[in-house]
Amino acid sequence: MTEPGTVLITGPTRNLGRHAVLAMAGRPDGQRPDLLLVGRAGPDLTAVADEARAHGAGVREIGCDLSRLADVRAAAATVRDLLAAGAVRPLRALIANAGAMSADTRLASPDGHEMTFAVNYLAHAQLIGDLLNSFTAPARVVLVGSNTYHANVWRRLLGVPEAKWADPVELARPATGDRAPGMAASGVAYSNAKLAILYYAHELQRRAGAGINVSVFEPGWMPGTALGRGAPKALQAMSRALGRVPGVSKPQRSGPLLAAMALDDTWAHLREGAFVVKTRLAEVRPVAHDRDRERRLWEATAELLERAGTSR
Repeated sequence: MTEPGTVLITGPTRNLGRHAVLAMAGRPDGQRPDLLLVGRAGPDLTAVADEARAHGAGVREIGCDLSRLADVRAAAATVRDLLAAGAVRPLRALIANAGAMSADTRLASPDGHEMTFAVNYLAHAQLIGDLLNSFTAPARVVLVGSNTYHANVWRRLLGVPEAKWADPVELARPATGDRAPGMAASGVAYSNAKLAILYYAHELQRRAGAGINVSVFEPGWMPGTALGRGAPKALQAMSRALGRVPGVSKPQRSGPLLAAMALDDTWAHLREGAFVVKTRLAEVRPVAHDRDRERRLWEATAELLERAGTSR
């Protein structure tokens, strides 16, 4: 087994991220990584860091509002400084877990981007790009994806919209108008961001070099989590009720599976955006493989991130 080194995880304070952190912290000596917890500063971040330390893990908290690209760049600089100073072990894995679904697609991030696209996709593209030369091989990048990019029978019955791809610059632009576009538009924005993650994973692997393996983890549908906290109260209540249905995925079960993707030898071979649904390697739909879209996403992402970096 490769020495576990350091694992960075975004969105570590709640649900999937929190349970992944605690699963990594609870590993035996010799299998337990150092942990860099990148999330919004406050009592929730402090609490999960303290709980992980109580398990014996070496933990650093890095306060970061992922909707602000300046914060993301600062977090990456902090990570580089910690690695250069030898304050943590070599960086072996990055788990891009943080996610959000804005209830109003008119809502813009501080950099002017549609909020769902900003947090789910652009923030992680910035962070990974800033740290790509800081990994020690063999290393892993694990992106948290979702099957919502396409509509199967169950999603159609539940009214979960599939992705409607457009040029990434358009996807990053907030909606306009006096009336909120509604939850259907929010769902499309979320599915678009998750399709972007798949495209990004494929292109990232082409550019990351042989020593970094890129994969995508689908934790399963987890209704009732904080992801939908901007949804109407009635929809939140329905989601909580669905979360109690037997067989539905729960953070307590999927969190340790996400941790395993970053650490276990079982998944060490995964590359090229390999897609794992909980414990099963799965094929993505043909729409999720498109070299032209992947190249354009990479180019547009560079444009959007550069524009945000020079606008302040």
